[in-house]
Amino acid sequence: MSALREGYTTGSCAAAAAKAALLLLAEELATEEVEIPLPDGQRRRLPVNHVLRRTDEGAEAAVRKDAGDDPDVTNGALIMAAVVWIEGNDVEFAAGEGVGTVTKPGLAVPPGKPAVNPVPQRMIREAVREVTFRGVRVTISIEGGRELAAKTFNPRLGIAGGLSILGTTGIVRPFSCSALRETLRCALRVAAASGIRAPVFVPGHIGERAARSHFRVTPEQVVEVGNEWGFAIDEALRTPFAALLMVGHPGKLAKLTAGGWDTHSGRSGSALPIVAEMHLAMLGRPAAETPTVEGIFATLDGGEKKRLGNTLAAAIQKAVGKRTERRLKAAVVLIDLGGRILGEAGELKSWL
Repeated sequence: MSALREGYTTGSCAAAAAKAALLLLAEELATEEVEIPLPDGQRRRLPVNHVLRRTDEGAEAAVRKDAGDDPDVTNGALIMAAVVWIEGNDVEFAAGEGVGTVTKPGLAVPPGKPAVNPVPQRMIREAVREVTFRGVRVTISIEGGRELAAKTFNPRLGIAGGLSILGTTGIVRPFSCSALRETLRCALRVAAASGIRAPVFVPGHIGERAARSHFRVTPEQVVEVGNEWGFAIDEALRTPFAALLMVGHPGKLAKLTAGGWDTHSGRSGSALPIVAEMHLAMLGRPAAETPTVEGIFATLDGGEKKRLGNTLAAAIQKAVGKRTERRLKAAVVLIDLGGRILGEAGELKSWL
């Protein structure tokens, strides 16, 4: 199998586009590729898209995002930079079409500012300074960014109007979970900065809908953690959170009782044997022959579902308590695929 191909972050693309535009503005040099510095001191050359032109006030250029073999939502998007001279010698940033503006506290960029994270800001500034030390305003735009942002966590994080310019290394490493973890870390910071002290962790949309259906929660309070339960819980301990509610399907959350804190199917074992073993211990008979945890619960009557669900929820709560050393008051609610409650453990009054 051939090695997976690396790509470039939106921050790298923005830095390259800004430098290419500035070369046109300052030196009347139209280039087909441009070299930029990366945060670790390396240098890389990126191709410049054909959209390279002078404007009435300045110049603009574009770089098409190449995420390599990573399934990045922005792969193929056109990252554009427009540059104009300004008074002084600073490098200012502005959000163009498709780039969001921060609206909530807790992120690395304060509310009211373009959603260009500190590392990409530094990359763009360094790329600009390789061309000029005059004052420059850099306006970053992303073609279709407003529509792409709807597929990301940005609206929930308080980034309005488009995507954020991300990147900590300048390089996209295929199938790395680092971007997801950074987004999750941001979501927890936003929740904490919004005054949330009792967040709700869910694996995805089914858990989110169930949490909103059964409990009184705010948009900032619900945090989608995907499969990163261990990471999310550990990060929660770095915040002022006092309590934590976990709402999800037993086919995923049961894995936590066996130490499967990354619940991705490729990185953790099946929850089926865990639930089947508990079924046998609780009900005194083997679980039904079924390939799914949902199938096991579907064969039970109401009372049996509740017994098994509550026992499993209590086991999950115990595992979370052990990991957090009881520093968070944890509660667990298990749901089926229709969002109906199968079982619960812990004090739920913080969310009712």
